Amino acid sequence: MNKTVLFASALLGLAAAVSPVSAQTYPNKPIRWLVPTGAGSALDVVARRVAPKLGEALGEPVIVENKPGGNSVVAAREAARAAPDGYTLYQGVINNAINDVLTPDPCCLLNDKLLPVTRLISTSLVMVVHPSVPANSVKEYVALAKSRPNALTYASGGPGSITEMIGELLKYTTAIQVREIPYKAIGAEYPDLTGGHVETAFLAPVVIRDAVAAGKLRALAVADSQRVNILPGVPTMAEAGFTGVEGVGWNGIFVPAGTPASIVQRLHKEIAAILQGKEMKDDSANLGYRLGGESPEEFAAFVRSEEQKWNKVIRDANIKVE
Repeated sequence: MNKTVLFASALLGLAAAVSPVSAQTYPNKPIRWLVPTGAGSALDVVARRVAPKLGEALGEPVIVENKPGGNSVVAAREAARAAPDGYTLYQGVINNAINDVLTPDPCCLLNDKLLPVTRLISTSLVMVVHPSVPANSVKEYVALAKSRPNALTYASGGPGSITEMIGELLKYTTAIQVREIPYKAIGAEYPDLTGGHVETAFLAPVVIRDAVAAGKLRALAVADSQRVNILPGVPTMAEAGFTGVEGVGWNGIFVPAGTPASIVQRLHKEIAAILQGKEMKDDSANLGYRLGGESPEEFAAFVRSEEQKWNKVIRDANIKVE
């Protein structure tokens, strides 16, 4: 056997020996965590809580990168096009699931081009009105809206946002006419809401808690199946007499399709452990959100159920992107 053949054989043997070890030693370089909203947003805050702890658990830094735009599509596209090697994580949101049925983009469909790892948190949304609105309950609000068609307004985060979906679901369910005022993002309406320029909104409990306590806003109902611990006196929509008017903001980690199952399982294990830590549990209690940590399979089923739910709402309420 000549030297060339011996050298080639040695290289093949070395490659065979190294390949499995490389998979076992993931990660061996920094990991990117793509956030589809800007710095300081609620999603960004969650990312910057979890990412450093994930980096400690994995032994490599996890770097948060904000990629806002396109109702979360900009970041989703970048994540879907990344190498499926576990070094790009995408913090997907409810808006991505809504996009998949309202304006589907084949590049970055959840459960297809982007595979679920685990849910991070879910946030109930609270229906609030400016104090100038003469309604102390959802029933009074609906009666007012019926007596004054298109006089009341509600704020949304723009086409395809979860707040638009809830607003339109309420209108469809109750046969009321309320004008939508779209904003560039969920939460951007807050100054106009407290100023009385827009009268109704659906916002996270922590965002409106102080304003409600100060009498600057009035909370009518929680658009969820359970009350919120930091607003215990606010009824659910079902308790207010409007079963089915529910919509929860959620986010979770996804990776590009083709990412090895062993890496997905490792990421799930470490993130789930972080979510069960004292700091995250304390945050959950203080800020009024619910922690995730489900298995990839459970999270995938949850995403499918959300897409089916909002697809029906979009059809029934005839929601279109203008």
